[in-house]
Amino acid sequence: MNRFDYARAGDVAEAVREGSGDHVRYLAGGTNLIDLMKENVERPARIVDINRLDLHKITERDDGGLRLGALATNADTAYDARVEQRYPLLASAILAGASPQLRNAATNGGNLNQRTRCYYFYDTAAPCNKREPGSGCGAIGGVNRIHAILGASSSCIATHPSDMCVALAALQAQVQVTGPEGDRTIAFEDYHRLPGDEPWRDNTLKPGELVTAIDLPSEDFSTNYTYLKLRDRLSYAFALVSVAVAMKLENGRIADVRIALGGVAHKPWRRSQAEEAIKNEAPTVQAFETAASALLAGGVGQGENDFKVALARKAIVRALEQAAAGTPQSQIDKRVA
Repeated sequence: MNRFDYARAGDVAEAVREGSGDHVRYLAGGTNLIDLMKENVERPARIVDINRLDLHKITERDDGGLRLGALATNADTAYDARVEQRYPLLASAILAGASPQLRNAATNGGNLNQRTRCYYFYDTAAPCNKREPGSGCGAIGGVNRIHAILGASSSCIATHPSDMCVALAALQAQVQVTGPEGDRTIAFEDYHRLPGDEPWRDNTLKPGELVTAIDLPSEDFSTNYTYLKLRDRLSYAFALVSVAVAMKLENGRIADVRIALGGVAHKPWRRSQAEEAIKNEAPTVQAFETAASALLAGGVGQGENDFKVALARKAIVRALEQAAAGTPQSQIDKRVA
């Protein structure tokens, strides 16, 4: 680990002032950043501790939605009665990730900004454009079983690791940020980036900007939903493929549906065409296969992860079946229902 300067901010304005500059990182739970620093993957010149900021609360919004403070922990969010009752998809996705100990420390803002678990990103002896721009992508033609099948580029085939973010994508959350230029709201679909030719940029935050909250809209997806996570072992493993589904049924038809995938791209993956294709249709396997085809169009493996294309197709259909039946995947009994 390299030497660095340390500052502890007392309020948001001070955090932004201290966080402006090159090679600065904000520290909250530290469950990802500290690991990366220990491995010399992240080498910040300055750390700004934001744990004293008043961003730990979960509050009601005037429009009937909820505001999740950026420093509220994943555990506090998942077990908040309002989240459990009104946004059970989010609670389920959080409980599918990490371990109880990590969820007790990890924050909502940190979850958004966690970095890929690509083997080559963590191995400082290996080429990785995300860690060292211009060095190449070792995963292309290398060990790539966990890597992307959608939205990848010739520069990077890493995937985003979050479970929580997949649910937030399906719920169409909004991210509140503040920075040297003031406050702004970022639609969740615009927050994370595909790698393109700048894979080191995980999101659309500007230098010095700080996530302060995540807003959940006032919509009822509390009955027909599921978060299905497929992985190599049943606990403490990142998704090979995950699917978040939020659905509304009216008169035996799909009135609204949101589908987001995890473990398959550099960001949570949604395509409005896939959702529009089955709106107003009966919730049948045929309709669900149509949605899967639209969502996975252009998907291609990199060799060792070729299986993900077929796995994702089956997972999408099964998740849509679970949501339509109102039988969401249990995060206690993780066998696929």
